[in-house]
Amino acid sequence: MNNQTLSIQTAQQKVDEWIKTIGVRYFSELTNMALLTEEVGELARIMARTYGDQSFKEADLKGNLADEMADVLWVLICLANQTGVNLTEAFLKNMEKKTLRDGERHHNNPKLSK
Repeated sequence: MNNQTLSIQTAQQKVDEWIKTIGVRYFSELTNMALLTEEVGELARIMARTYGDQSFKEADLKGNLADEMADVLWVLICLANQTGVNLTEAFLKNMEKKTLRDGERHHNNPKLSK
């Protein structure tokens, strides 16, 4: 197995390059939003059957958790590229927000101490 490291910025660049050379062009933002929802649904199906109470149907057996997560990431990156969002900056700001907001909250949650 290849153990590469890939920055979010490089992932955004790689997706953009692939879209422009192999994919012809980005789908519209609204189409990609619908595709993101579809991919999250496919991921949810595998999660519900692997970690939840639902049993697998024959059609579900071909599902691959890592591949479905990568599909979600791919479409999210497409949307970020199309809308000019730098995911690295957005992620770092989001982590800072969560740290300030939730720094003590989860430690003080009795539901999490069980």
